Amino acid sequence: MQTASAALLADRPDKLSRKTKLGFGVADLGGNLFFTIGGFYFLNFLTESLGLAAGLAGTALMIGKIWDAVTDPAVGYISDRTHTRWGRRRPYMAVGAVFLLIFMILMFTNPRIQSDRLLFVWVVVVYCLLNTAYTLVNIPYSALTPELTSDFDERTVLNGYRMSFAVVGTLIGAGAMLPLVAVFGGGSAGWTITGGIMGVIMAVTTMITVLTVKETLGAPVAQATNVIKSYIQVLGMKTFLLALLPWTFHITGVNIVQATMLYFFQNIYKSEGMFSIALLFLLVSSLGFIPVWVKISAKIGKKKSYNIGMLIVAAAVLVFTGFGPSLPIWFSFIIMALAGIGFATQYVMPYSIVPDIIEYDFAENGTRREGVFYGMWTFASKIGQAFGIALTGWVLAAFAYQQPTDAIAEPVQSAGAITGIRILMGPIPAIFFVAGVIVLSFYPITREVYDQIMVKVRAREAANGATPTE
Repeated sequence: MQTASAALLADRPDKLSRKTKLGFGVADLGGNLFFTIGGFYFLNFLTESLGLAAGLAGTALMIGKIWDAVTDPAVGYISDRTHTRWGRRRPYMAVGAVFLLIFMILMFTNPRIQSDRLLFVWVVVVYCLLNTAYTLVNIPYSALTPELTSDFDERTVLNGYRMSFAVVGTLIGAGAMLPLVAVFGGGSAGWTITGGIMGVIMAVTTMITVLTVKETLGAPVAQATNVIKSYIQVLGMKTFLLALLPWTFHITGVNIVQATMLYFFQNIYKSEGMFSIALLFLLVSSLGFIPVWVKISAKIGKKKSYNIGMLIVAAAVLVFTGFGPSLPIWFSFIIMALAGIGFATQYVMPYSIVPDIIEYDFAENGTRREGVFYGMWTFASKIGQAFGIALTGWVLAAFAYQQPTDAIAEPVQSAGAITGIRILMGPIPAIFFVAGVIVLSFYPITREVYDQIMVKVRAREAANGATPTE
């Protein structure tokens, strides 16, 4: 009888069809649409539209992200052990898609709560539920990657497709939100309708992947060990930590930039409308350079490509905040385009590195636990997001940022508040980017090392295939 490992080997081709790559990649249009809206607009919506104090808004979003981080490993662990006729991952994605739509609408609904304390509770509850829905989609989706192909470069190509869709999602989230709010009359109704439209896009793109990508139904599952023990084991892997920590640092820096950028344009450039244009320069540049970095990584490796890219981003934010306020606004467009060149690596490289670590784990330990790795990966990501968004709110509060009130619809910010915004836009995220580069420099899996890993993997799979299952 053929074992699950042998079935996986047979069903997991090295080269994938374009249909599979497109069907897999499209879900991250909605996934990155969610990430973009959360990063750029949630904090600003809470302070400017709901009137929640910046410190409370940042704390509420931090709590939601910590909850999100806690649920990620649980969903990864459960999906690893799920058996259905539709596979391990897709049933969760389908359910999560429906709830994403529902809670996106609620997230951008003004509950008309006057008490700051009760409004804080409302935001925490709705945001926790919204993040739970996203977890049901994103963790199983990410865990599909190593099940589709075992080829070192094909995984980079697959994630190139995925992240090309991700950039499109980012473009929609960054460029369409404010115009759509205006189209639908602005105010509370405009935000709610826009939230619903974005929720529909997220749900539809997820369902396309659910319906078009075939899972490996015979994939071997991890041994029935305690969930906490599983995560302790993967955190004990030095190789995994040397990729996980840089990802966490980078995502923290990215989240700070995202959360601050709209405040920068509102209060320093005095031009909220130019914010969307600057984002288009950043994201179109990123989209254009994704295939370039895929080719570069084939020459110099994933680690070097990732490090070069994030150093470009670090330099760009420092130049932007250092010189931007004293130069014409078109300067910001140039810097955003340059930052996009480096930022493209953040879309591609991390998600092509994780599958290599999963193969390393299987080679060394003989078990597959994709969900555990991706659960911990997104756990760290969301801890970074939680800290980044909270730090942004806290720094704004510490520098006396004033949110609009019924009495003062457009408060004039003090010099201190402007300084806080500039610090958040440049030096603070640059520190996180550089820290990530330093740690990733010690990551050990090169192409040559990966080839050695795959020799062990094939040997294990062949040995398992020779042993009848019960």
